[in-house]
Amino acid sequence: MGHILAIDQGTTSSRAILFDSDLRIAGLAQEEFPQHYPASGWVEHDPMDLWATTAATCRAALEKARVRATEVAGIGITNQRETTLVWDRATGKPIHNAIVWQDRRTADLCRRLRDAGREPSVTETTGLLLDPYFSGTKLAWLLDNVEGARARAEAGDLLFGTVDTWLIWNLTGGARHVTDATNAARTMLFDIHTGTWSEDMCRMLDIPLGMLPEVLDCAADFGMTRADLFGREIPILGVAGDQQAATVGQACFAPGMLKSTYGTGCFALLNTGDTPVISQNRLLTTIAYQLDGQRTYALEGSIFIAGAVVQWLRDGLRLIREASETQALAEAADEGQQVILVPAFTGLGAPYWNADCRGAVFGLTRNSGPAEFARAALESVGYQTRDLLEAMQADWAAKGETALRVDGGMCASDWTMQFLSDILGAPVDRPRVLETTAQGAAWLAGQRAGVYPDMAGFAETWALDRRFEPQMAQDDRTRKYTAWKRAVAAAQEV
Repeated sequence: MGHILAIDQGTTSSRAILFDSDLRIAGLAQEEFPQHYPASGWVEHDPMDLWATTAATCRAALEKARVRATEVAGIGITNQRETTLVWDRATGKPIHNAIVWQDRRTADLCRRLRDAGREPSVTETTGLLLDPYFSGTKLAWLLDNVEGARARAEAGDLLFGTVDTWLIWNLTGGARHVTDATNAARTMLFDIHTGTWSEDMCRMLDIPLGMLPEVLDCAADFGMTRADLFGREIPILGVAGDQQAATVGQACFAPGMLKSTYGTGCFALLNTGDTPVISQNRLLTTIAYQLDGQRTYALEGSIFIAGAVVQWLRDGLRLIREASETQALAEAADEGQQVILVPAFTGLGAPYWNADCRGAVFGLTRNSGPAEFARAALESVGYQTRDLLEAMQADWAAKGETALRVDGGMCASDWTMQFLSDILGAPVDRPRVLETTAQGAAWLAGQRAGVYPDMAGFAETWALDRRFEPQMAQDDRTRKYTAWKRAVAAAQEV
């Protein structure tokens, strides 16, 4: 009973990672699934793809590790946040595809609410901004645009959930309709100060309260899996949205500690302790984690396109076959060119929050080619991270400086991490364990199961792989970042 199974359900793939009693990886399985783009700026997933790939990878991870379900003490779940699903309470059948966090179809609704003066109350209650990113307006869109949905919802026949809730519903055979505080905090329907669903926010978007799941701590009893799935019932004991799980996995437990995760998007979280800091620089105030009924808050900056820009090079432009090729290309790029890529493919996130902005490339010459595009793509991640950190420093002034702890797939690129340190003018710490998101979910479940140590003991296990120190001259750093700011301003004027 010394193993923990971590489910990491992401935007482009589902993964299952089996950790042993020492929090070492014993087995891993991953499966990609299709993305659906029914209109410009719209992004959807088939809910059954999310469930099928999750179940399949869980079984595969157990098989690879040759571990039986009887040896698994619990399951931890981490998930893409804000992605919105609605299904029938009786049949479990979704009423529509899942609307993905990247989707911008509710930009007009957000604009109308903003023009009506609703954003200050949204921020005060939820810590969020009026943006299509969050689940609330996506849910309202489903109720208004799927035939009969609103009437069914008001009759109590439909349930809403983010991806964690959808997976738990299926894992438990429909026995539990629950979420955790970190996922609830991303819906624009949750009062992060009281820890309850907000009647005012639900009234603003005309959302029936009865659709919403029960909200639990990040480490709690979320239910038992169906016995037929893995050979026996397994308790689900930990849940956190992916960025909060990474914050836990990076052991950012003290106020002032900062992590940035580079997956499909990039998300930086700064622990602010038991104080919800309302940003003056258009960052988000969110729940970092909730344990034993106690909420710990964070400032968050969200970049919509990070690793996805490399996927664009591969799948859109077909400049590369594998993501790993970008480092060699970036190293070979012409230093005399300064090509700037603003990857606003689904709008700009923090601190701009411009849902209508679209991607743009500046500084092209006749000699610009795949190498220059690759370097511009990787550099765009560093520039956007600096945007976030400058906003955080303004909101969290005079609280001392801390190194940035990084994780996610892009961190394997030494070139990208060195540029990140260079453009920030600050150290960047890459841990030995890059699977911090899954590890965070595993620790939440494992400490609940009594397999893993408490918070202090877990923090002691964090180990550094490499610290990247800035090497770029200050004049070069200033010149490059100034060019980036000009490019972002120009892209928003198009």
